[in-house]
Amino acid sequence: MFSDVELGVFLDELEEKLQILNDSFLVLERGEEHSPALLQEIFRAAHTIKGSSAIMGYDKMVRLSHEMENLFDRLRKQELKVNQRLTDALFRALDTLKLLKDEITGSQTDVPVEDTIAALKEWDAGKDRAGASGPGGYPAFTTGGVPGYRTPGGYAPDGHPALLAVDEEILREAAVRGYSAYQIEVAVDKESQMKSVRAYLIMETLEHYGDVVACRPSAEDLQAGEFGGDLTLVILSREDSDRLHNIVMTISDIVSVHVTTLSQPTDAGKSNGAVPGEGSAATPPPDQAGDNGKGEAEHKLVKTVRVDVQKLDSLMNLVGELVIDRTRLNRFAEVFETSFGTGDLVDTLNEISNHLGQVSNDLQDQIMKARMLPVAQVFNRFPRVVRDLALKLGKEIDFVVEGKETELDRNVIEVIADPLIHLIRNALDHGIEPPDARAAAGKPRAGRLLLKASYQESHIVITVADDGRGIDIQALREKARESGLGDEAELSRMGEHDLLDLIFRPGFSTAATVNDLSGRGVGMDVVKTQIEQINGTVDVSTQAGRGTRFVIKLPLTLAIIRALMVAMREQVLAFPLVNVLETIRVAAEDIRMIKHDEVIVVRGNILPLIRLAAFFGMETQEEDRAYVVVLGVGDRRLGVVVDRLLGEEEIVIKSLGSYLGDVKGLAGATILGDGRVALIVDVRGVVREYGVVEMAHAG
Repeated sequence: MFSDVELGVFLDELEEKLQILNDSFLVLERGEEHSPALLQEIFRAAHTIKGSSAIMGYDKMVRLSHEMENLFDRLRKQELKVNQRLTDALFRALDTLKLLKDEITGSQTDVPVEDTIAALKEWDAGKDRAGASGPGGYPAFTTGGVPGYRTPGGYAPDGHPALLAVDEEILREAAVRGYSAYQIEVAVDKESQMKSVRAYLIMETLEHYGDVVACRPSAEDLQAGEFGGDLTLVILSREDSDRLHNIVMTISDIVSVHVTTLSQPTDAGKSNGAVPGEGSAATPPPDQAGDNGKGEAEHKLVKTVRVDVQKLDSLMNLVGELVIDRTRLNRFAEVFETSFGTGDLVDTLNEISNHLGQVSNDLQDQIMKARMLPVAQVFNRFPRVVRDLALKLGKEIDFVVEGKETELDRNVIEVIADPLIHLIRNALDHGIEPPDARAAAGKPRAGRLLLKASYQESHIVITVADDGRGIDIQALREKARESGLGDEAELSRMGEHDLLDLIFRPGFSTAATVNDLSGRGVGMDVVKTQIEQINGTVDVSTQAGRGTRFVIKLPLTLAIIRALMVAMREQVLAFPLVNVLETIRVAAEDIRMIKHDEVIVVRGNILPLIRLAAFFGMETQEEDRAYVVVLGVGDRRLGVVVDRLLGEEEIVIKSLGSYLGDVKGLAGATILGDGRVALIVDVRGVVREYGVVEMAHAG
């Protein structure tokens, strides 16, 4: 049995390779099947899945990946051409592999594979295949795209395997490229129950560090499972002999490794052989030495480790506590200086406070970066989704993805997947027209769907835009009237933005018919709700016949934020700074009444007011002048009357806990520098209930 750690490593690697296959299949479908690099990447991904699953004992995954591998091999040899049927078969096989992964984790049971395997075998029916897989079921090892090697048998008198014969042109070309040639002799434990698997792992591992151009036993013998335990191969690599030796020794059941450096052919065409001083690396030619070679070597030495996300969360909590103590120390230093004036003790305390502030800031930045993930984690799912939906709807789609390297807190990434799925599905189903309709309108037959991520100050902006038919504003107004969202006079007064905001109402849909993709009015309300739950906003704009654009604005992180601190009587409250538009001070006579609601006029526009003390059930008091914090969520605006403004501060968000329940108007709490607890106002909920979408002119 394998440990949980080993199983976790296997599943992580499997997920990575499945994503590689998914992305590569989409590229193949676009007509790039003759790219050697792409086909090599596909083949290696299948190799890894097959070998790893064989080691773990997952037979169904081994058999399925083996049949996929056969097709990839034929694609490499250009014996097959990519067409719709082939990519459909490959995607079906990929989906089955994903189900087998779920079977391992327990979320699926008894996944059938025979039909999928049979569908893949149909592509081989009636055709000869050079080097077909033998009874052992192990792959024909790749040669890095370098043809023409020979694998003669025989051993030298000293007991080491004789040098494998390699075409001199291959060695000469390798030298020009800055590669050294090594012969590696490996002895695998004769008692090992998985000797052939070990041979595969040796080959697969070394292919990450160079090109394997010869091997003994032959590829055919390895495929047939005829492997006694001794493997000899020739590799072209920029690594030195000691590193290659250590790399092979990391594999289980390896008894010994012997590395010989091969000489490069001279211009006279001398054959290769072992150079004096076995184990030394050949010197690359001058044009290959220097920064370029160094850069590649450094790139290979980059180390990464997998860290449990709960550990990152714990670190984030500890950093939050450190931020709180840093704030408290700063406040204490200020009080100490005020009480005792200047002096050595005060200077030392200030120095410690400043240094701790610098270190805690750096630590906070590093932990934040460790929690950040590229949005590619989410974006990589969508090309396949778009491809399948486009086929189902009979539409041609040019799907453009930009800014995948943009990074976002992992907690935010977990939330945005569902909203983006809804937006993409709506764009494909409602927005982009069928090819014939687009052609009749003078548009390209293929509709363009853009998914883009970019930074904007302390936020990330995600755009989903299409060049389809756009949203019919008049039809939207009519549907709103039929749905009882307003009478004719009220709806006629609504601006375009107000009408577009109706699509986020639960149950509201403009689809004429209901299908399995959309039309039930479910989805767009989920988009807005989930995005607003993480303090984000979503905005929509449209042009008839030109398309629709959704713009999502999200905070980079949810753990530590900057806030405006205010006082209400003796209680300190915090407004997330991202929602604070401005602060103003108004005289009592400037506050007017409209019906039973207080309002003020700001630059000719009416702004509704609420008194925070009254909102939280505190005693109110009349003052000659009042401080007003103007809050905004999306296009909604609201003025909040507070007692005093205390300034900006960086705060750590703490949950109120389930024992307090859902407290209206509060989103959490934080600990201040003096140890007191400050409550964080739920700006989104308050503004949504009391704010106005657009300011109406006062006249």
